[in-house]
Amino acid sequence: MIPFNKPYLTGLETRYIEEAVKSGKISGNGMFTKKCQSFFEEKFGFNKVLLTTSCTDALEMSAILLDIEPGDEIIIPSYTFVSTANAFILRGAKIIFADSKPNHPNIDETKIENLITKKTKAIVVVHYAGVACEMDFIMNLAKKHNLFVVEDAAQAIDSCYKSRPLGSIGHLAAFSFHETKNIQCGEGGLLVVNDDKFVERAEIIWEKGTNRSAFFRGEIDKYGWVDIGSSFLPADINAAFLWAQLESLESIQKTRRSIWSFYSKELKSLESLGIKLPTVPEYATNNAHMFYFICNSLEERTNLVTFLYSNKIIAVFHYLSLHKSEYYLNKHDGRNLQWSDFYSDKLIRLPLFYDLNESQLHGIVEKIKQFYDNV
Repeated sequence: MIPFNKPYLTGLETRYIEEAVKSGKISGNGMFTKKCQSFFEEKFGFNKVLLTTSCTDALEMSAILLDIEPGDEIIIPSYTFVSTANAFILRGAKIIFADSKPNHPNIDETKIENLITKKTKAIVVVHYAGVACEMDFIMNLAKKHNLFVVEDAAQAIDSCYKSRPLGSIGHLAAFSFHETKNIQCGEGGLLVVNDDKFVERAEIIWEKGTNRSAFFRGEIDKYGWVDIGSSFLPADINAAFLWAQLESLESIQKTRRSIWSFYSKELKSLESLGIKLPTVPEYATNNAHMFYFICNSLEERTNLVTFLYSNKIIAVFHYLSLHKSEYYLNKHDGRNLQWSDFYSDKLIRLPLFYDLNESQLHGIVEKIKQFYDNV
């Protein structure tokens, strides 16, 4: 069976974990945590970064930093993972769902302004498949209406918008290192703080509401409880695992992009049958987080998934529109979000992981073409 995903190991993960254990410091904010954080600040130019136990935690920290309160409205795409919304729901916010673009699952930036009210506090964008949203348009809109922008960059490591790394543009950003991501440590995340006014408080929230980090830097003579917060920082063991991955970022990305390009080239002929392959706008780069395409109907996609599974290939669909979810259906304002539902019904994702070999790739493409030969 060819799985949809297989976590890649560089071979150095256990060695670095052993180093962390031998250092005597295996809780949060140890040697490898600092190495990972410095990597992101230096390579991508992020202002301040904090490793977290998940991207969900990074988003929850964002909601706390923005002082989200009951009655605030947050604009997010309906076509996204539940964590994007939950982080703000937990602070009492009302979610205003936006539709996707006709040619891409990303938020349709042209539809955002009509959703803004005097209660709107922030816009959360999701860089789907690691492909950038139209950030200049969105940042100008946020400035015009005095709103914050949070980048949900869970899938977007090593991807850019007009040569600017994703995660460096919004006021705050969140990344994921879940085992399904390009760079992973099983479970993990990262908060990026691009606005200086949030830096000091972010550390406090990260350290359970205490000014412990400042104490260990010698900036204060004792630390105590000064704000709300939680245990958002991961064990240094997780950071040690992540460091091994970050050292191999370039080779991992080279391999993933090669696989993505193979799919794109070999499946191009299916476009004559109405299939839509993924697009990457001129202003964006492609980090090969996933390869998807759009089927002609829900029935076609269901049959294709079943056919591939019968041939020992696991392909999967993705998000279900959050505005139609059991939890939020009665809270949604009733607008029809046509394109979010379009991707929910028709988008299929193919296996894409570092160890996917040439024989397997040819086999996957062959079976997809065989299916469409008989449609």
